[in-house]
Amino acid sequence: MPTNSNRLNRIDEEYKKELSQIIDRELKDPNITGLISVTKVKVTNDLKYAKIYVSILNSKNTKETLAGLKKSSGYIRTQLAKRVNLRNTPELIFELDDSLEYGARIDTILKEIMPKKEEK
Repeated sequence: MPTNSNRLNRIDEEYKKELSQIIDRELKDPNITGLISVTKVKVTNDLKYAKIYVSILNSKNTKETLAGLKKSSGYIRTQLAKRVNLRNTPELIFELDDSLEYGARIDTILKEIMPKKEEK
């Protein structure tokens, strides 16, 4: 079993790298705006599905961008199949990863609290 999880981790990382390049360089959809980074890829054990967690920054409309990614998933999957040589290419499921936004919000709150603490 450990070799299988290692294999899945390698597949996750390879997909993450390739998906980042495809989304960054090859998508021409006008609805997909902003800086999109693939933060994590999780492939199921049977390699049928892959959950792709994306972080979207500086987008005009985050929901529209995510919908554009979902709409382009067929094209992205085809490109992924050409680049990564596996028997099956998983169905792509895009999820919004707002952990970067969440971290930035916490950072802002901490910066607001710190000067007040130093005054006392």
